[in-house]
Amino acid sequence: MDLGGESTEDMSMASQPASGPVSAPTTVTRSGTRGPRRRAAEIDVDEARKAFFLMVGFIVLIWALQIVNWADHYRLDVSYGILPHDVARLPDIFTAPFLHFSWDHIEGNSGPLFVFGLLAAYRGVVRFLGVTLLVAVTSGLAVWLFQSSADLTVGASGLIFGYFGYVLARGVIDRNLIDALAAVVMALSYAYILTVALPGTPGVSWTGHLGGLVGGLAAGWIFRAKRRVQGPAQTGRGGGSGRGSPGSTVAVPVSPGHPRADLYKELGDLGL
Repeated sequence: MDLGGESTEDMSMASQPASGPVSAPTTVTRSGTRGPRRRAAEIDVDEARKAFFLMVGFIVLIWALQIVNWADHYRLDVSYGILPHDVARLPDIFTAPFLHFSWDHIEGNSGPLFVFGLLAAYRGVVRFLGVTLLVAVTSGLAVWLFQSSADLTVGASGLIFGYFGYVLARGVIDRNLIDALAAVVMALSYAYILTVALPGTPGVSWTGHLGGLVGGLAAGWIFRAKRRVQGPAQTGRGGGSGRGSPGSTVAVPVSPGHPRADLYKELGDLGL
């Protein structure tokens, strides 16, 4: 049956047989495979750029608050720090990570906060915000529940440990070796943050660090990558007679007014 030049081109796009001598469908399949990969790479770069500016903004924010806090004789710490077992101060678990007790305190936290935050955010800023919320809750609740009532707690250390746990868990659960190695290398680079997490370190809330780490590990599971289940169209690439199943046929939309709309519909129903 001779459908003419234009119709023949449409037919080559309307179906993708598993095998056959015709090369046009193979070319379409390969270009279709490269396209999503290229788009995925662009999305990763875009998310990494967003993550970078987000963490720069985060650091600028906590330093601006530190200047205000210092000028006000650190009254923000007293007003918005975590006071354990005080129900009225429970919402302060969301404000305490942005405050610090001294310039040394914020200087020690800024470097690892930026690095681990960037590692946690570069695969998705929206997901990173969810991770931050979860870690702030687990770290803050650990302090509020288990720390002495006389201790006032502020600082971003809980977030740092949470981001570390998240990146490490994400690398293991998603089987991403780069993420796992990056978490370990950065942890070794900032080894001092692990030493202050040990119980008994004066002036350090190890419960907040532990709570943040637990929250980060949990976030690695909750926000894990969804594994795709391949359907017949993706798995049926082996040999065959060239007559694909309905699941392996890609139909090209044809308007009802097309002169061969009925013919295309019948051919599509037959899997051709």
